[in-house]
Amino acid sequence: MVRYAEPGALDWVESGGGPLIAVPEAVLPFWTGADGEENASDYDRACEVDGCVGLLPVGDSAALVLGDEPASTAYLPEHGTFVRWCAANSEAELLAEVPQALATADWGEEVRWQVPGDVVLFDCAWPGTDTERTDSLRVVLEPGSYTVRAANVQPGPETWLGLVQLRRLP
Repeated sequence: MVRYAEPGALDWVESGGGPLIAVPEAVLPFWTGADGEENASDYDRACEVDGCVGLLPVGDSAALVLGDEPASTAYLPEHGTFVRWCAANSEAELLAEVPQALATADWGEEVRWQVPGDVVLFDCAWPGTDTERTDSLRVVLEPGSYTVRAANVQPGPETWLGLVQLRRLP
């Protein structure tokens, strides 16, 4: 697989062309990825999500689908935000623009996500039981309800990024 995000300060997750998905660790075994009947796999369900984010039932929980485009994605815990690398000359350039991007983002409609704890971000084509063998990122989250909102932002002339922000509800 071609890596678009050069190694740097963050761990970046990439996909083979489909959406990325954040599945709660507690229900990882229930995510079957592209395995399954024709046009009825979990991968197919994830590809049907319209827009930048969506939720899909998995076991007794829900997974967060990062739709729109298969951009390299990292998680910034200090901002509670997945950052999607659409265009930038370097990781440093992209990360320097994040505060301005967060401040000026035109956020889309929010969804509410109930999370039982930590989640794993990976290419939705993979089964949840195989995340150790592929690009994946464990994201530490407190159990509870979160609002999720997304935006695509161009904070600089050659920098475009996607933002998916998680905000924990009291």
